[in-house]
Amino acid sequence: MLDLAHYEELKPAPRAVFDRLAERRSRVRYMVPEGDDWRAVTWGAHAKRIRELAQFLAGAGFEPGERGAIYAHNRVEWMAAAMAIQAAGGVMVPIYPASTAAQAGYVAKHSDASVLFVDGEELLARVLETWGELGAVRRVVLLDDALDATATAKRLRDRGLAVPSLDELDEKVLRWSAAVARGAARDEEQPSSFDERLASIRLESQAIMLYTSGTTGNPKGVPLTHGNVGANGRDWMRCFAPVLEEGYVDLLWLPMSHVFGFGEACIGNSLGWTTYLADPSTALKSLPVVRPDVFMSVPAYWEKLAQAALAEPVRERRRQRLDEVTGGRLRFCLSGGAGLKREVKEAFYEAGHLILEGYGLSETSPSLTLNRPKDFRFDTVGKPLPSVELQLAEDGEILAKGPNVFAGYHKDPEATRESFTDDGWFKTGDVGRFTPDGFLQIIDRKKEILVTAGGKNVPPANIELRFADDPLFSHVVVYGDGKKYLVAGVWLDAEALDAKLAELGVGQGDRRDAVEKLVAEAIERANAELARFEQIKRFRVFDTPLTVAGGLLTSTLKVRRKKVWEAFAQDFEALYES
Repeated sequence: MLDLAHYEELKPAPRAVFDRLAERRSRVRYMVPEGDDWRAVTWGAHAKRIRELAQFLAGAGFEPGERGAIYAHNRVEWMAAAMAIQAAGGVMVPIYPASTAAQAGYVAKHSDASVLFVDGEELLARVLETWGELGAVRRVVLLDDALDATATAKRLRDRGLAVPSLDELDEKVLRWSAAVARGAARDEEQPSSFDERLASIRLESQAIMLYTSGTTGNPKGVPLTHGNVGANGRDWMRCFAPVLEEGYVDLLWLPMSHVFGFGEACIGNSLGWTTYLADPSTALKSLPVVRPDVFMSVPAYWEKLAQAALAEPVRERRRQRLDEVTGGRLRFCLSGGAGLKREVKEAFYEAGHLILEGYGLSETSPSLTLNRPKDFRFDTVGKPLPSVELQLAEDGEILAKGPNVFAGYHKDPEATRESFTDDGWFKTGDVGRFTPDGFLQIIDRKKEILVTAGGKNVPPANIELRFADDPLFSHVVVYGDGKKYLVAGVWLDAEALDAKLAELGVGQGDRRDAVEKLVAEAIERANAELARFEQIKRFRVFDTPLTVAGGLLTSTLKVRRKKVWEAFAQDFEALYES
């Protein structure tokens, strides 16, 4: 069990690297994949790089309170840049690598970022395409010396795209090694300036600006202070202390640009973990090799891991299969980003692995509730954190107060006013209910409640969750605002479907009818639990997948229901035709 004595004091995130550096300096902080092997990065080397980059920023005129953006895939340099921005007194602004040129340009400009770290030729090309929209950006730092901004610009120019001139590139773009060298030189000349600036950071100063992936319109900037994030981190430690230890090994594949992935890296900094880096394509096959103590993931990966075990009829063999695919040493499992199917949680629990879930938003740093190791219910998102207050409005909307709740959106006072009640409660936009024993259940998004032609208010998620535990279903989207009855779009899991049809002995020629029958039976079972006005009367199975790239899922794999309604409007409307 974790001794909480070291973690009660709130402090800026970079302090977690430097405060205990003397005892950790020679230990391994990161393991980076290189071919078939791994390259070790020690705590000492990582801290040195953070220090040099922070000194580079200070020497380049980066003032406390300025914003530095990062547009890159996961790598050690991503975290070094993030910690350097904060150690220099700045505000770190992550940009999702999946963002288009226009989206990345919007975030850079709207956030007023003065420096932008970028990695990969594809992302660099997007930056060059939106160069004129970068606003206040004075410096672009390439995280990899192999990148050639001039050559990338030439390729774009040859395609007829408007790109910056060579003079502009020479003036603004800097390679990683050059930035590090400048910072190292400044550190030799002014060695105390780094420590002085780090020590001067106040808890009420902004630490990070997250951009929400809303269902409509441009994303909103969510500034969080060091106090916001620190208070949430302390609550997190208190809740999970029974299953946490210093020195664990974790496998980090979640995007650092998302608060879930960044949070995992920061917890690793605090607890002295050794982190093996992976990406979405290598994460699952790396588990048996790395054999981590910690794995944090979105539901899709937990579900893939569980599939192997669920196929086994004998309990002990299911346990063995899970140990085989996970490495057999998991001690702390966390799922987030969306709800995890109950049968997956139960399969892991049967094998001795408790997967914990919680609930929160970017605006709450991010957690509001958590299931605890010794106090959990699989049909809920847990109980409020120690420092968080929750209550339900008359319409069931979840309202929150606490030191982790942000003060307001960046440059959007109207949205800020709309997001708080007159007496200061943050309006989450989610509809919930409390169980008699104090656990919170999420029912729906408030603004996505359907109103039928008969005037009935129907939360679609309350219907859709009936399919959450069925491995055949990837997504179910209910439709019917203003209609006499409800219909649904259905997206099936290809692997689970193939396995089910094979089990039933269905031939290729009978496949379509069999699929329709399976879905109809599942909907009939769900309808049996619903009021008549909530029941699904007709459905369609779609082959076109819902994806992040297609704009129909958020970066955390949540369905953008309104976007789905728009994209498949004709198909949904056709279900009402006789």
